[in-house]
Amino acid sequence: MRVLFLGEIVGRCGIGVIKNTIKNLRTKTMSGNRELDEIASEGVDFVVANAEGATGGYGCGLNNALSLHHMGIDVLTLGEKTYYKIDMVEGLPKHDRILRPANYPEDAPGRGVRHYSSEGGNRICVINLLGMMGFTNPHLNNPFLFVENVVNKALEETPFVFVIYHAQATAEKIAMGKLLAGKASAVVCTHAKVLTADASILENRTAYISDLGRCGSAMSVGGFDPQQEIAKYRTGVNGRSRETWENPELQGLLCEFDNKTGNALSVKTIRIPVGVKPLAQTY
Repeated sequence: MRVLFLGEIVGRCGIGVIKNTIKNLRTKTMSGNRELDEIASEGVDFVVANAEGATGGYGCGLNNALSLHHMGIDVLTLGEKTYYKIDMVEGLPKHDRILRPANYPEDAPGRGVRHYSSEGGNRICVINLLGMMGFTNPHLNNPFLFVENVVNKALEETPFVFVIYHAQATAEKIAMGKLLAGKASAVVCTHAKVLTADASILENRTAYISDLGRCGSAMSVGGFDPQQEIAKYRTGVNGRSRETWENPELQGLLCEFDNKTGNALSVKTIRIPVGVKPLAQTY
């Protein structure tokens, strides 16, 4: 089974990157982009992406989430900005393809653990978690105290257990990977929006990477206009970030898993330039 884990989708540029790539990969349609066509030639059975910044870089509106799903993404994960958009607060309980962090309070709208089926019919459990360091979300459960029980319960139903860890500190991400090494099929991390160079297979089973990067402008500060972000640091005035369209890229991790054991067989980081025409603003 081939699974594509995508970095954080940032703004309209990121949505454009998804629009121009994922459908072709799912349908094995050749696009003329050599790197994309190499992936498309063998197909992709399941796609997971972080959509934390899909709507202007600050949260994800429900309409944008549904559009991304129709573009070919099976599961969208969120993070500390889960409830930034009111329509997402109302829509999360109705749409099982969007996951909030599982360590939010139990009564928070939506769910953080769900089972899905891949294109080839494999049953998959996706667990979405929010990290501890650097976030101000109150009353979140410590993910290190309960994630093993969640993973073990999921393993009773399927060998394919994917943990998406949305966290700031690299050390915390690595610690989560080590905790679940040999247990989960994958522990892939998001939030920094910078593709890391440490993709590996832990204990001959668990695909791991400290950050999946971003889908959007590569020549930017986290998908935003550099001059605006520099001005924030120089003045201390927290103005609204501006999206940028320079050098759009698809970033993430392509993994292959054994169909019987769920063990990771190969991992490959992807960083592919994608032609994107500016999209009309819809929010």
